[in-house]
Amino acid sequence: MLLSQLLAPERVRVPLTSRDKSSVLRELVDLLVGTAGGDADDILHSVRDREDCQSTGFGYGVAIPHARTPTLEGLAMVAGVAAEALEFDALDGQPVRLLFLVVGPESAAGAQVRALARIARLVRRDTVRERLLKAGTAEEFHRILRDSEGP
Repeated sequence: MLLSQLLAPERVRVPLTSRDKSSVLRELVDLLVGTAGGDADDILHSVRDREDCQSTGFGYGVAIPHARTPTLEGLAMVAGVAAEALEFDALDGQPVRLLFLVVGPESAAGAQVRALARIARLVRRDTVRERLLKAGTAEEFHRILRDSEGP
């Protein structure tokens, strides 16, 4: 599974307009529901419950909020770049600008874990992370992601 196949340009928002963690989670969930369906309140509740257990602020200015919910039929992902750095309780204590939301049903748990691992590997690469942060449009963000995954 390639992330660029899971994340179409219409599932990317550049820039995200939210200014805090709670608002950005809502903005990402609304983007996901608008493109993949599902119940926004249920998805947001699942994402916030997961976030309450441990922050998904991965480090390197990246957050990968994720959750499982029966409201979706399959795995869905959205992403965005925050206009301003957000406090996210990240593991490294740094604010976040690059966000990926990955949500799916329990039956997609394996695919979700693989997607999370792929995102983590990509954003550890300084050049990829910097290029994604500089993307001016959703299409450019998607192209950078696709090109970074290789052939």
